[in-house]
Amino acid sequence: MPHPRPVVLVTGAARRIGAAIARRLHRDGFDLALHCHGSHAELQALAGTLEAARPGSVLVLQADLQAEEAPAALVQACIARYGRLDGLVNNASNFFPTPLDQATPAQWDALFAVNARAPFFLAQAAAAHLRERGGAVVNLADVYAGTPLRGHPLYSAAKAALVSLTRGLAQALAPQARANAVAPGAILWPEQAQDPAAQATILGDTALGRAGTPEDIAAAVAWLLSEEAGYVTGQVLHVDGGRTH
Repeated sequence: MPHPRPVVLVTGAARRIGAAIARRLHRDGFDLALHCHGSHAELQALAGTLEAARPGSVLVLQADLQAEEAPAALVQACIARYGRLDGLVNNASNFFPTPLDQATPAQWDALFAVNARAPFFLAQAAAAHLRERGGAVVNLADVYAGTPLRGHPLYSAAKAALVSLTRGLAQALAPQARANAVAPGAILWPEQAQDPAAQATILGDTALGRAGTPEDIAAAVAWLLSEEAGYVTGQVLHVDGGRTH
């Protein structure tokens, strides 16, 4: 018997925005395959909470998305458990500074592998299943894909590549499935120390004058996965309080 509920694979789901996406989609009735790399204990705790609400609804997966075999293996594990895949949320991200005079090829590879290469090959592995279900891909981009963050040229370039890949995936998956991206603005500040004055400058450039929440991003992802967004593909939805204009 086919699995009765729609299934979404979410990468980088243990913490922060990824965990908010997982909670929102689970609340909306999706069963989940949740991926992490290093935050396994936190993902297990999240999964335990979700499983308590609906037993048998969460599969926990661990993988390093820099490994070439990881995307296909994650999709295969999801199909082995559920027999279907209705949505893919590429949320996992690498983020660290790469000043021009210090950046290395290894840093280039690490940032592009997680932020651009893995999302593409996850979509490739999921494509047949998404087409079968009329499903959708949602990629987590960044406002810095359009206006690079000072000191982070490689991260910004990788997110710009992800935006372009989103549009290419929309063409490749059509007409059976869709692909879109969400570009968050100031949602959660980086865990690395950041100058409060820099934060104030960012909020000063934001029309709503405040930071958003992970739940704001989760709501946008949920909408793009839903039938209500059934005529939306190849788009980048900026959830940034009016920072881009």
